[in-house]
Amino acid sequence: MASNLDTLVTVFGGSGFLGRSVVRALAKRDYRIRVAVRRPELAGHLQPLGKVGQIHAVQANLRYPASVEAAMRDSHVAINLVGILAEGGAQTFDAVQARGAGAIAAAANAVGARMVHVSAIGADDNSPSGYARAKAAGEKAVLSAVPSATILRPSVVFGPEDQFTNRFAGLATISPILPLIGGGVTRLQPVYVGDVATAVADAVDGKTKPGAVYELGGPEVLTMREVIEIILATIERRRMLVSLPFGLAKLQALFLQFAPGPLKLTPDQVALLRSDNVVSDAAKAAGLTLEGLGITPDSLEAIAPQYLWRFRRTGQFAHKSV
Repeated sequence: MASNLDTLVTVFGGSGFLGRSVVRALAKRDYRIRVAVRRPELAGHLQPLGKVGQIHAVQANLRYPASVEAAMRDSHVAINLVGILAEGGAQTFDAVQARGAGAIAAAANAVGARMVHVSAIGADDNSPSGYARAKAAGEKAVLSAVPSATILRPSVVFGPEDQFTNRFAGLATISPILPLIGGGVTRLQPVYVGDVATAVADAVDGKTKPGAVYELGGPEVLTMREVIEIILATIERRRMLVSLPFGLAKLQALFLQFAPGPLKLTPDQVALLRSDNVVSDAAKAAGLTLEGLGITPDSLEAIAPQYLWRFRRTGQFAHKSV
């Protein structure tokens, strides 16, 4: 029987937030891992996640198909984790999440490799969000080139160094007021990065259905208000929660899209918050979920204290809503 050491997995975007967890999960299962990134010299932090020689970084830029083809040479499985939350210069949603995904799929097809593509819940051709439309286009491009590919759509992913919980915790350290866009009623199903990584590794193991679209969510459906309340309780800070209508939020985002750090907010992110981001009933019925893969998801309340503690301060805390 072939060993996983005989299987070369190329991970595009393997040095990022989700990528680190995916590389760790694959390394524990003894796969040989090639990490394809734009700056391989900055991917040295991945080496300790595996055995000597198990993880190797190579250069690849999704906007240049030749580099993608070179990164896929002799590979058995391709994993695409590349995504951006905000556009900048040549890094547009379409270039990265649509055409880029298609380039990886074409390269995988050329060498007969299987493919696992991480998209997002909310991927929709008709979404008001360019991010969501590009995610939908990426899924179509992948399945067109590799019909047997596994598509994984996580909800909002949380964990150490995420751009979600850390962002609000950071904002709470510098502002006495936290905005609730659209009143904070948008429903989310935050999913732990480690659980998403396990699902990716299971797909590489062949435990997923070919050509299927899985929706990955945590154990709880929470409103944005409830998410922020959990973060504030975790970091023990008192902040006022103020409802911000979508129209006003979009207007502010026209300026805040150029802001640094946790203050950054783009009009596209505001558009995304107009729709709930939860696992569909259809996915649950078909068993195309974490639970369907035999994975028991971890909750935000259980995991967040393990990494948000650095934002914490001693003393009493509370928050007010208006």
